[in-house]
Amino acid sequence: MTNVQELLGLSKPPVAIGFLDTVPDGVEAWSGGAVPAGCFFWKMAQEGQTFYTIPADHYNCAVGAYTHKIALPAERSGELEGTIGFMVENNYLAMDEVPGIPTLSETPAVIAYAPADNAPFAPSVVIVAAQPAQAMLLYEAALQAGAGTALFNTLGRPGCAILPLALQTGAAVISLGCKGNRTFTGLPNEEMYLSIPGSHWSAVAEQVGRVHGANQAMANHYNHHQEQFPVASA
Repeated sequence: MTNVQELLGLSKPPVAIGFLDTVPDGVEAWSGGAVPAGCFFWKMAQEGQTFYTIPADHYNCAVGAYTHKIALPAERSGELEGTIGFMVENNYLAMDEVPGIPTLSETPAVIAYAPADNAPFAPSVVIVAAQPAQAMLLYEAALQAGAGTALFNTLGRPGCAILPLALQTGAAVISLGCKGNRTFTGLPNEEMYLSIPGSHWSAVAEQVGRVHGANQAMANHYNHHQEQFPVASA
């Protein structure tokens, strides 16, 4: 498979995420202790770790648990309402937006994470942190691979909702990165996330090489064209 990170110059490797019924063979449970949000696990996989989590590992982010269809335990059941209330009070979110937030259709028994190039499980989705120019090439590759349409779905908040949205639509989705997601994953201001259905990832990755070559050819063409205009070339 094409090395997407190397070809596009991505700062971090694409990450495979699996919403699974059982623990994948050879994958160990997350052992790093409590984390502030489920999207923190994206960062760990970007750093090369492979592991699985269970729903209880996601309790500390009420919104993330909601998008993953994970019910909080009874003693913490008010946390989602409290978090949303805080967001509304601070004009971060409008209450009428809540019903439209994408969620998984079923609660996963296990959520596994790994760098996409060597994931030991079939990914449900693959996420990629990319700068706009890199995201444009992935967008073009997704179009050619049948994993997107000319008008992509784009989300701001919550960032983790691109996972269920990619599964619901069967197409690539862009997240501009909400404040929580950027905080917990370390996503820099100049990058965004793309989420690609796992069933399409291999095809998208293969198209990246072709798209990269085509854009190099176009860059040479446009540079030559620009050189014909002294004002633009100055």
